[in-house]
Amino acid sequence: MFEPGLRQFSLIAATIKAARWLSGLALLLCAAAAWAHPSPFSYIDLELHDNVIDGQVTFHIIDGAHDLGIADPRQLLDPEVLRAHRPEIEQLLAARMAQGGIEGPIEWCGVASRPADDAVRLAFGIAGKPPGSMTLDTDLFPYDPQHQTFVNIYDGGRLTQQWIFGQGSDPRTYYRGTSEGALAVMGTFIPSGIHHILIGPDHLLFLFGLLLLGGGWRKLVTIVTSFTIGHSITLSLAALDIVNAPARLVEPAIALSIVVVGVDNLLQRKGEGRDLRAYAAGAFGLIHGFGFASVLKEFGLPQEALGWSLFSFNVGVELGQLAVVLVVASLLAAIRHRSAKAGRAIATGGSIVVIAAGAYWFAERVFWGV
Repeated sequence: MFEPGLRQFSLIAATIKAARWLSGLALLLCAAAAWAHPSPFSYIDLELHDNVIDGQVTFHIIDGAHDLGIADPRQLLDPEVLRAHRPEIEQLLAARMAQGGIEGPIEWCGVASRPADDAVRLAFGIAGKPPGSMTLDTDLFPYDPQHQTFVNIYDGGRLTQQWIFGQGSDPRTYYRGTSEGALAVMGTFIPSGIHHILIGPDHLLFLFGLLLLGGGWRKLVTIVTSFTIGHSITLSLAALDIVNAPARLVEPAIALSIVVVGVDNLLQRKGEGRDLRAYAAGAFGLIHGFGFASVLKEFGLPQEALGWSLFSFNVGVELGQLAVVLVVASLLAAIRHRSAKAGRAIATGGSIVVIAAGAYWFAERVFWGV
């Protein structure tokens, strides 16, 4: 009469035994995995001084052993083994650092094992004045897709930048707070501003619409300046995350501003409106500024040089606008000079094209979310 109870007890005991065995196996696997790579990180510290860059590189012994072909990673903790492999380690790291943007010649100053961290640390120096900007993408041990390299930059005795690089990471640029750094910022962001205005069909068409009715150079410069002031305000506010507007509202609003400019041109051609182009340029420039800001954020704003980067991008946009105004306004003025009738026809036809394109973009961005 006790057989069912005994069978149940045996089943329970077997289950408990199997659970304990599986738990032990899981712990062993976790421990093995932990030892296989408990810390897939390496570290690079860069200290920028007036005439030298001092640095340190720290890597885990498993990563070093893998790339050096050493079977037992713990051998790298032995000072004798470490000294024997030092030239090979220095050559390997120098090559990887150069590929990642830390260019030498590197002078290695010492190597030491760190048994408490299962790591090796090397000190180095790069003689010469540090450049105004440094573009890095340093992944020291690319064999491991999970590996990450932490980069700390110290400038003027304080930590000014921290980055993490790994497989598929994008390059990052650090700009120093020096005259060379400011020039490097301008050399990057002024061309970026020019490029953006020249490849932005909606911004260009808005400018084209403002120029169709012509006017003296003073009038045209006032219009462009109003547009610049408007977009500079919102570009700065949005880029600094002080005021933000969603793209789903900004992009249709930009398209609508193009339609309004075209309609205003036709009304003025009929003598039914005042020349409000300067006011429209300033008002709609506020909207276009949010569009510029979205591009600038994607490009990446250096936190250590926010002011210079914003200023330089705005200068680039302004230079691009002035180039467009110079070419388009000169061409339109030449046509009107040769034939007033042709000038009026271009103003009317151009305004219709502006309206049609703006309406198409508005519908596309509202209904299709493009």
